[in-house]
Amino acid sequence: MRLKVCCREQGNPALNLKKLYGAPTQLIVMELKAALLVIDMIKEFVTGRLGGAHAHAVVPNIKRLAETARRGGSPVVYVTDAHLMGVDHEFDVWGSHAVAGSDGAEMVPMLASMNGDHRLYKRRYSAFYATGLDALLRDLDVDTVVLTGVLTNICIQHTAADAFYRGYRVVVPTDCVNALTQEEQETSLAFMRRMYDAMLTDSVEAEEMLGEQR
Repeated sequence: MRLKVCCREQGNPALNLKKLYGAPTQLIVMELKAALLVIDMIKEFVTGRLGGAHAHAVVPNIKRLAETARRGGSPVVYVTDAHLMGVDHEFDVWGSHAVAGSDGAEMVPMLASMNGDHRLYKRRYSAFYATGLDALLRDLDVDTVVLTGVLTNICIQHTAADAFYRGYRVVVPTDCVNALTQEEQETSLAFMRRMYDAMLTDSVEAEEMLGEQR
């Protein structure tokens, strides 16, 4: 399927992609099948100890993208932390969080999965590490991943790296990911564009991609 994919300068002046990241503004036409990845939008990282306004801000845009993806026949895949108490080394960095089976490891209600969605669990930053995500995407004939969630400079960036290593196109709607600081957000987005050829766009254009695949 031929889909129009472009990065615009218009919209939120804080996300002037061309100025900040050198993003292209010309229209690109390509064939792709995209899946929406919703990463770590769980209570621990939105309303819990490691959450905050940065995470709340992206919830409505991710919700809208997920609804569009479902209508358009694009896979929606949730990949979230579910750590093992007393085992996982991330506790040394962040303290105990998102323990498997705990309330904090549950999705926030506004982004609850629906019938037909896929749910995977991770114990490392990357959504690909020991989760079965790569096998699932290949079974679904997906060649492009649209990354959403938190944090941009940690789990999103590590997932982008692993997607790139496996030959997937990487798309990042910049209003569907966030970091703890604006500096971390901008630095990570620029890094992903430069190192992984990530396409930086916004939720409006991502909706066009995800909603035209039937």
